[in-house]
Amino acid sequence: MLDVAEKLDLKGPANHSVRSLEGKVSDQEWKQRVDLAALYRLVALYGWDDLIFTHISARVPGPEHHFLINPYGMMFEEITASSLVKIDTNGNKVEDSPYPVNPAGFTIHSAIHMNREDAHCVIHLHTEDGVAMASQECGLLPITQHAQSVYGDLAYHDYEGIALELGERERIVTDIGDKNCVILRNHGTLTMGKTCADAFMRMYYLEKAASMQVRALAGGMKPYSVNQGVAEKNAAITKMAFDGPISGLAWPALIRKLDRTDPSYKH
Repeated sequence: MLDVAEKLDLKGPANHSVRSLEGKVSDQEWKQRVDLAALYRLVALYGWDDLIFTHISARVPGPEHHFLINPYGMMFEEITASSLVKIDTNGNKVEDSPYPVNPAGFTIHSAIHMNREDAHCVIHLHTEDGVAMASQECGLLPITQHAQSVYGDLAYHDYEGIALELGERERIVTDIGDKNCVILRNHGTLTMGKTCADAFMRMYYLEKAASMQVRALAGGMKPYSVNQGVAEKNAAITKMAFDGPISGLAWPALIRKLDRTDPSYKH
């Protein structure tokens, strides 16, 4: 059995400049690369990153089961469309890249991509509030409007240690089912979507809900419970809105915000 260091591929990235892939890949792949790079930058902008760890993956358009993921060793704020690495379902590189990848980190993502055709983008985070909420026995409470927005589309997966074993993939798939928001117990948060925009908007609401819950419980007072009928109505209203309507409005504004900050992700 490989030891942990070998599984994690702990070699740092070589100091190479990134050659632009614009015009060298299909238009569809380039658009996905730009959107995914923007997503990495937005996660960093909102303070959701965890050094070089955690992952966001996106399916490459086309018949092959290929995916784009971060070059291991780069901060999320450094990632560009051309530096993203193309991999297969086992996390192995399928095209030459000067950057390593972390195959072990793709275990959770590959489980979802391989079994959910609608999961074109998967985000996994280790934020302070997300992990804190995921470590509470109650899980996510529907005590805020943000929580209710994802509550009807939420699944849980129990912690099994660092996700190094491929055998965990089957249990992840079973636990998630057809849900698009996931609480990884004692670990973090995960969302998916048909687009990078959809996955981001789900994560935005899930992370906001986690932060609001942590703050509400911090004072030691019992939170005020929302009428169950109201919570269920809100969950039903917003569940389908994440596939297009919400992200269709918010994503262009987020891109404009990102472009004002640093448009280098497009390269």
